[in-house]
Amino acid sequence: MIEMDWLKQWNRYAPNSVAFKDADSKVEYSYSHLYRLSRHLAFHLRTSFEIKTGDRVAVLATNEIEYLPLFFAVQRLGAVLVPINYRLTAREISHVLGDSGASLLIHQNQFTDVVKAADVSAIPDKRWEFEELSKFCANSTEDKDLPFEGEFESPCMILYTSGTTGAPKGAIVSNRMLHWNSINTTLRLNLSQNDVAVGFLPFFHTGGWNVLVTPFVHRGARTVLMKKFDAARVLELCERERVTVLFGVPTTMDMMNRSPGFESVDLSSVRYAIVGGEPMPIELIKTWEKKGVPIRQGYGLTEFGPNVFSLNEEDSVRKIGSIGFPNFYIEARVVDDSGREVATGEIGELVLRGPVCTPGYWRNPEATAHTIRDGWLHTGDLVRKDDEGYFYVAGRKKDMFISGGENVYPVEIERYLSQHPAIREVAVIGVPDAKWGEVGKVFISLHAGHSLTADDVLKFCAGNLAKYKIPKWVEFMNDLPKGDSGKILKRRLPTEPVSN
Repeated sequence: MIEMDWLKQWNRYAPNSVAFKDADSKVEYSYSHLYRLSRHLAFHLRTSFEIKTGDRVAVLATNEIEYLPLFFAVQRLGAVLVPINYRLTAREISHVLGDSGASLLIHQNQFTDVVKAADVSAIPDKRWEFEELSKFCANSTEDKDLPFEGEFESPCMILYTSGTTGAPKGAIVSNRMLHWNSINTTLRLNLSQNDVAVGFLPFFHTGGWNVLVTPFVHRGARTVLMKKFDAARVLELCERERVTVLFGVPTTMDMMNRSPGFESVDLSSVRYAIVGGEPMPIELIKTWEKKGVPIRQGYGLTEFGPNVFSLNEEDSVRKIGSIGFPNFYIEARVVDDSGREVATGEIGELVLRGPVCTPGYWRNPEATAHTIRDGWLHTGDLVRKDDEGYFYVAGRKKDMFISGGENVYPVEIERYLSQHPAIREVAVIGVPDAKWGEVGKVFISLHAGHSLTADDVLKFCAGNLAKYKIPKWVEFMNDLPKGDSGKILKRRLPTEPVSN
């Protein structure tokens, strides 16, 4: 059986090495301290709250360093952590608590009002203030010899999706997924015990845990934890903590680039930046490369991985927009609606198979059966593969729209428009049209000091995109709406026509 008690191993190999450091309080957890603390905390959860194997422990809190020993304590008990998005309403929190069947809710005082407004009838007497958890961690001196009960195939976490097509679904994350995601990540990114990263993604997001926190723990590396993203602060920490691997999405990478300290900050320790989400504009890639930081574009999702594809940094410009190749121990196919593989260069749905696949959605066999068929996870993402085997995302199946009988893939238009030197952010959606059924509407934010008109945008497209791909409507915004991971939220974009 594969050993999942990573802290036990690093307590033996490098007990004094720092696993986590809080960027604000400067509190540090060595691997030895984290190991002892997680065992004591597990004992407390069992004796004080009767948490046992299979129970769900829900957490409503911002990124705090005590969140880490809590996860490892829950994992040790064979229980399941349920991180809750702290931006949810009382109604939405009620759904997560009810759907997960949580046995315990741990929440910060700042969320007391929303907790009181939520339906917590399932757990009326089992609540613990996060501030009390923090005191427990600060004062813990005991080491309880609790065995590690988290089985390799068992769930260790449930992460709820954004629920854009209905009530949020709980994607199950198993210990097996954590193990193989770490192996894949370590092999593709050449991670070592000497690596350092800044963690700023929220813990209710798969990236908060698995890009790169859990692979770093498995590798004995160090993470500097931030409560939320702050461009200037990330740059400052990169220099001060000698960060070796930087993670971001195009939005956060652009925000750092536009930060006043970007020109002077010393990033010589950074080997490369991993970029997920949308393709990064080529000018932004070149800006970071001039700074000495190569870009590795990637791709992943909560239900699989999440570190699935990676583009080697030497290909960042030559293969602009590509997500590269699948990581180790991952099979990838591009198929049509009948499940047949499409020809090279053709667009189809990306389906994946491998040990990093979710066991399914919590208490939702229908959604599981729809997503995982014959061992293959259907991502809902449209991709193509070029003649060298490099993969490119063409958009979400639900994002594709049909204009005059022609399939239109917004990401193709977005990728082209992002090459315009004045355009900072761009998003394209399909909107109803009396003549064509649907037409494109493009939303654009501009770099500071630049100006464009709708006519300028349409002229830039003319002759470079097929007529049916050229958006009919152009709307300018100061900033496009984004989620917690920095990705653009198209569902928040207005569909009404504008005056061009």
